[in-house]
Amino acid sequence: MAIPRAAKTQRRTRIQEEKEELILEAALEVFSRRGFLGATIDQIAEAAGMSKPNVLYYFRTKEAMHRALMDRLLETWLEPLQAFDAEGDPASEIRSYIRRKLEMARDFPRESRLFANEILQGAPVIADQLAGPLKTLVDEKVKVIRSWIAAGKIRRCEPYHLIFSIWATTQHYADFDVQVGAVLGPAYGEGRFEDAARFLETLFLRGLGIDV
Repeated sequence: MAIPRAAKTQRRTRIQEEKEELILEAALEVFSRRGFLGATIDQIAEAAGMSKPNVLYYFRTKEAMHRALMDRLLETWLEPLQAFDAEGDPASEIRSYIRRKLEMARDFPRESRLFANEILQGAPVIADQLAGPLKTLVDEKVKVIRSWIAAGKIRRCEPYHLIFSIWATTQHYADFDVQVGAVLGPAYGEGRFEDAARFLETLFLRGLGIDV
């Protein structure tokens, strides 16, 4: 994980921690709107209400801010999949996973766009983590799904593509929120997440041969 410059001092104060969080919040806003290449330290400093030299005291480069955000994001992003329980009922586990992913789309839209931008750029910051911890976790959950198939609990499918499809359909509501709002029009609102959850539950569970 990227360590802020201030964190390397002998005694890290509460004020230092608060400043780092302020900078990272501003960086998240700027990166999610402009992407890594379009973002500048000047823009981040302005969003944080701080001087550029002050920002650079805590994070020496734009890359350091981006790395810190991506490290934090990956921890959050992996949590819903980690909760996928081999001992649980497939219908309950898949339904819960869909809802957790939609909750993340609702509660962390900027983080979702930050992640999407990173992937579109070829994952220069997190490529090693995608091929390492993420792949390991997905491989583990694929075995869970295959065990359900072998036990006759769900219809035969390709587990990797099942997981990819859940990612794609749930994250759509964060990454393409403007499009969703334009199409839904007056119906646009918080209720769209519950509507999406019910639809996606039906779509995936019926596709897996589970009655809903």
